[in-house]
Amino acid sequence: MGQNIKNWDPENEAEWEATGKTIANRNLWISIPSLLCGFAVWLYWGIITIQMLNLGFPIAKSELFTLAAIAGLTGATLRIPSTFFIRLGGGRNTIFFTTALLMIPAILSGYALQDINTPLWKFQVLAFLSGLGGGNFASSMSNISFFFPKKVQGMSLGLNAGLGNFGVTTMQILVPLFMTFGIFGGEPMELLNTSGTLIGKIPAGTDTYIHNAPWLWLLFLVPLAFAGWFGMNNIVADHVSPGISNPISVFIKITVMLLIGFITAGIGYWLMLPSLEGGLPTSGIGLSKWIVLPIVIILTVYALKMIPGDLGENLKRQYKIFGNKHTWAMSVIYTMTFGSFIGYSAAFGLSIKVIFGFQHIDVGGVMTHDLANPNGPSALMYAWTGPFIGALIRPVGGMIADKFGGARVTQYVSYIMIASALGVAYYMKLAYASATPEDYFLPFMVLFLVLFAATGIGNGSTFRTIAMVFNKEQAGPVLGWTSAVAAYGAFIIPQVFGEEMKATTPEYALYGFAVFYGVCVLLNWWFYLRPGAYVKNP
Repeated sequence: MGQNIKNWDPENEAEWEATGKTIANRNLWISIPSLLCGFAVWLYWGIITIQMLNLGFPIAKSELFTLAAIAGLTGATLRIPSTFFIRLGGGRNTIFFTTALLMIPAILSGYALQDINTPLWKFQVLAFLSGLGGGNFASSMSNISFFFPKKVQGMSLGLNAGLGNFGVTTMQILVPLFMTFGIFGGEPMELLNTSGTLIGKIPAGTDTYIHNAPWLWLLFLVPLAFAGWFGMNNIVADHVSPGISNPISVFIKITVMLLIGFITAGIGYWLMLPSLEGGLPTSGIGLSKWIVLPIVIILTVYALKMIPGDLGENLKRQYKIFGNKHTWAMSVIYTMTFGSFIGYSAAFGLSIKVIFGFQHIDVGGVMTHDLANPNGPSALMYAWTGPFIGALIRPVGGMIADKFGGARVTQYVSYIMIASALGVAYYMKLAYASATPEDYFLPFMVLFLVLFAATGIGNGSTFRTIAMVFNKEQAGPVLGWTSAVAAYGAFIIPQVFGEEMKATTPEYALYGFAVFYGVCVLLNWWFYLRPGAYVKNP
């Protein structure tokens, strides 16, 4: 336990059954809850912002969407350097350090939420730091990919990702519950609007402890950091993490690479904004997000490559994945599945609140969307359901793909995603133009849950495809890289929802996503299903 492993070959059946399976499973079951907490810290702004709205924080609804979007931007960008952490630092060192770092945004966010007059820019900075949790996925998936043989890659990676993504659901259940009592002390705030938990609605006038939302994760992060240090392993074989240095040196390398990701994400955010709301004394350029995101990705990749010494040289070797056409194909396809899951998870709860929690009334030919709907569903009661289904079904998608082939499963899932996205758009449009939007909530929910389930199954099937297409050395970095690109869904989807809500056309967001899914259908068919495909149904 906690030691370096010099010789590791999970494809050796006798070695796997004798000792390999036990070691691999131990590392997996420490990795999963660590990743779960990473997702919780990354995406808790999607729930916190709902309660900020219920408590009367003086921040516009469209601006609240930016908090989840900012966390999405940094989390996705930090996955780019995180892709290469395992080869540079080993699994045990990396998972311990990146899990411990999550305590920083959790502690600081709790203090900021105790003051209703905390300016928007401070929350934006804290959302920026929460991206640390999003970055952890790339290193976690890369690490687990080295521990298991190809025959169970779909299931093992599906478990790590699926149960790790369960952090979204766990967060969406625990955060509303923990905000109802003063476990950490501090002064409560009084609800102005009806809130809720999984159990039921909480009436206006009730005290709530919103600062518990980030602090509760410290209950898990502290013991998990110890578990990672004493229970996980570094595989120091040539194809995994050869010649890793002492842990302190590894932590410094990881910190430097994370700082590069923070800087490039910050540059990207600045480029997109004509000005930063909330009083920051600077201004942006106002470039389109569709221009800025490629700039951020390219800038991050090249900045990492320019690091001097052995670190930069090691990265150049791993950059060979960019010369493989399958890296780019799977980046797009994986974005369809995981990018949709994580983006919808970040925006789902606040979308329910904004669309169904307010009456949409025509006043003199102008639609107003500010009158609270007394019959509206509680967003906090339902926000967890979609991520719950999407995460729970992911290992099932991996197992089905192990049996029938990843590309085939992905293709069928893509059709379902197109149909359900268009259905959600239809009912979203009806609800946002109605004085009684609750009339359309049931079909909206059912179709959105189908969409979440499809993203989960498709995510599991893409893991299978990546494991079969790439060799042992490249599979881990490719998993990290594709997850980094896909994670920008956590920025794009809340950002697009916020923009379209402001324009009173939220259905346009789903129309655009459905078109993208259609492109992925063609790409998956061309690379992996057509006669003469590069790799047939991997």
